[in-house]
Amino acid sequence: MIILKTSDEIECIAQASRIVAECQKVLIGLIKPGMSTLALDKVTEECIRDLGGIPAFKGYRNYPNSLCASVNEEVVHGIPSHRVLKEGDIVGLDIGAIVQGFYGDGAVTVAIGEVDSQKVLLIDVTREALQKGLEQAIVGNRLSDISHAIQEHVERHGFSVVRDFVGHGIGRQLHEEPQVPNYGKAGQGPRLKAGMALAIEPMVNMGKPGVKVLEDGWTAVTTDGSWSAHFEHTITVESSGPPRILTACA
Repeated sequence: MIILKTSDEIECIAQASRIVAECQKVLIGLIKPGMSTLALDKVTEECIRDLGGIPAFKGYRNYPNSLCASVNEEVVHGIPSHRVLKEGDIVGLDIGAIVQGFYGDGAVTVAIGEVDSQKVLLIDVTREALQKGLEQAIVGNRLSDISHAIQEHVERHGFSVVRDFVGHGIGRQLHEEPQVPNYGKAGQGPRLKAGMALAIEPMVNMGKPGVKVLEDGWTAVTTDGSWSAHFEHTITVESSGPPRILTACA
């Protein structure tokens, strides 16, 4: 069942989402070659708590950390470790926060120092694909209009969309109905209504769309070893006009 949110509930989601956005800004300002993903995780947890939130991921289904840090061929859910980031790496930073029992969720992919032009294109196209999906998140459209817009933009540039992981509704739970795939035909699925809160998150591979989960039970990597990028916003569908992007950096 898709739960429409009240204005008060949306404000709680917005507060949690602002914390996510602020922590993203902090990490982007700090990240550099020589830093470990575990150090980034420590900063993330401190940032969330200092801003009055609770880390959403830590303990979620026994996930051990506050940050998902996915490097290079890692698609999503990379567990922070003593792995040191190097010049030329890319890393997806996925953060969740809870405020008054409501969740915010967002992700960005960041280049570490100088990266080659194809990696830059991968990051740019994934960010743009998210924007294309957001443009379809308006009252009266179908859910798959978001999905189709993302897939069309990604594949136009020769990349592929991950099928195994999708976006989702969000609110009192981190993952609620509906699922929001990043692929599919337009004009399908439920009508979008005001009060829907969604986490839209394209995951895009340079190579084929296949992924596999490593023995840690969390880290998803591309099956062909190609690199991957991930962007995510928590949004609400508004009664008119474009969606409200709750995780947008101020």
